[in-house]
Amino acid sequence: MADKVEVLINTDDGLVEKAKMSKTRYIALIVVAIGFISFQMYLALVRPMDRWLQVPYHLCFGLLATFLFKPMATGKKKKWAIALSWIYDALLYAMIAYIAYYFTANLSYLQNRIYNVDIMRTPDLIAGYMMVFVVMEAVRRTMGMALFGFIAFFIAYAFIGQKIPGIFKFRGMSWQGFAEVMVMDVNGILGSPLTASLNTLFYFLLFGAFFSVCGGGQVLIDLGMKLSDKTVGGPAKASVISSGLMGMISGSAVANVTTTGVLTIPLMKKSGYEPHQAAAVEAIASTGGQIMPPIMGVGAFIMAEMIGVSYLKIATSALIPALAYYGSVFLLVHFIAKRKSMVNLGEEVKYESDPIVPRLYQLIPIIVLVFIIVTGGSLTRAAIVATALSIIVSFISKKTRMNARQLINATLDGVKQAAGIVIPTAACGIMIGIVVQSGVANKLTKIIAQSGDSSIALALIFAMGGCLLLGMALPTVAAYLIANILFSSTLINLGIGALPANMFIFYFGVIAQITPPVCLASFTAAGIAGSGSWKTGWTAFGYAFVAFLVPFVFVFQPELLLVSGTYLDTAFAAAVLAYGIIFLASGLTGYMFIPFENKLIRALMVVVSIMIIIPQTIVTIVGSLIGAGLLAYFYLQSKKHVKARVQA
Repeated sequence: MADKVEVLINTDDGLVEKAKMSKTRYIALIVVAIGFISFQMYLALVRPMDRWLQVPYHLCFGLLATFLFKPMATGKKKKWAIALSWIYDALLYAMIAYIAYYFTANLSYLQNRIYNVDIMRTPDLIAGYMMVFVVMEAVRRTMGMALFGFIAFFIAYAFIGQKIPGIFKFRGMSWQGFAEVMVMDVNGILGSPLTASLNTLFYFLLFGAFFSVCGGGQVLIDLGMKLSDKTVGGPAKASVISSGLMGMISGSAVANVTTTGVLTIPLMKKSGYEPHQAAAVEAIASTGGQIMPPIMGVGAFIMAEMIGVSYLKIATSALIPALAYYGSVFLLVHFIAKRKSMVNLGEEVKYESDPIVPRLYQLIPIIVLVFIIVTGGSLTRAAIVATALSIIVSFISKKTRMNARQLINATLDGVKQAAGIVIPTAACGIMIGIVVQSGVANKLTKIIAQSGDSSIALALIFAMGGCLLLGMALPTVAAYLIANILFSSTLINLGIGALPANMFIFYFGVIAQITPPVCLASFTAAGIAGSGSWKTGWTAFGYAFVAFLVPFVFVFQPELLLVSGTYLDTAFAAAVLAYGIIFLASGLTGYMFIPFENKLIRALMVVVSIMIIIPQTIVTIVGSLIGAGLLAYFYLQSKKHVKARVQA
């Protein structure tokens, strides 16, 4: 048996583990990784290829990396099972090679072929079904059975749609027609999602891998922890800041929890937060990173590609809702700390780290990245420059200076993350092709439209439920893509703008990570905190309640997304939203100048916040007046409380 090589690899849940693999597989991975990166750099720095070459090659590299990182033989103990597994993987590699050969050898034919007119030849059918097979196998290995089963359901629907009664009946697809849609159609596997992975996402994921190595990620965590070190409820506020900063880069709520939660949760518990409260705060803070500009994980890049707007516009539009989300969480942990009188906690909750100022240079890559994006530069160029700077910056300090092995591991990590996006974007292309051909989205629109005058509200509730279900079972990117296919056209046809509609869908796909019963971020945080998973899940759900209100608000008040109205309109809408958030945090924590226990008053606070936040003028005015009365009442009560303590 070949000697084993030990490699540090980021797992899907954000942990770094030591993986042992044979030298043969290790060398093969290095060759594929170098080839993948070289191919992408050629496209970005030299010249792009024909789309009939660059998109399939991107897919093939992603598939090769996926099967090398997750071979079928992993976990097998019997020799015959291992042998059969490697034979199966060898067949998959052969299929990938044939797919690459097919597009290379048939380039001229593909460029001149007329879609839906020319017949599908035998090589076309072979390539089409091989592509579907290897993509589905990659989904099964990396994304789990939930996404695999979901797409398999739609594939079955494509062939038996003519046998389904009711509104969802359609003519069905032939074997030839199915293959043509998958390979030749712009809505198939090689469509917009995979193109976004090729043009943008690859470079940002590579940057994320090298930025962590250069020490920038740790600086963000330390900076967030130090900013709130000496304030009331400091560890929880530090969690909100550091997790938000890291979440922008990682784009994964679970990975963010495992990275920052091991630092913040113990400190929160020591300072007086109950275990389930500490876990809930970490979960919602980590989840929100995906909606916080300027990076927003990778989901926002997909959104920009799908609706055809600049990424900068997406990031700008997301700013006020994201600030509302984190402002609510920040205020909530402050009220909890005040309620529990968390002051003068001493050295035991002080976060210790190396001095931050001498390490601030490690943030140069991300500062340059944001600068290039804000000044209108190419996203690809921004990511490449930032990646190069990350490598350069890593050599300044002995602690972060990479040797050859560390450089290889960082490269493999970046390619692994990139392959982790290639697979769901390609897989969702299968669904997009079927949904477009069957007209499912239009049929959903008709169902919603039949509800009459309340169709917009019903459509939003319907879309919210669907997005939450998808987000519970799938990664954010896959959940957003599928929700976009199913619901965006429905919302747009009812008069909602493309950007508010897609932002609405994206928000609830993200929030699903903290929505019971399947709230992965909350469960992960609960494991670190030693709290009950169910109790943590529902606590996080309550703490993040504002996130369930804000998407409805910006649909009806798009000025919050900076896509309509004047700056004065935006400022007024934001001020009203902030005013309402105060009462929401108060009701959830039982604190307003002084602690209060009355559950009816707490419920009233929540109701008042909803009344203020809902974009209905009369309801907002009534809620604001009641809120002003509650503020005055509790302020006077606090004065009496202070006076009584002084006299005592």
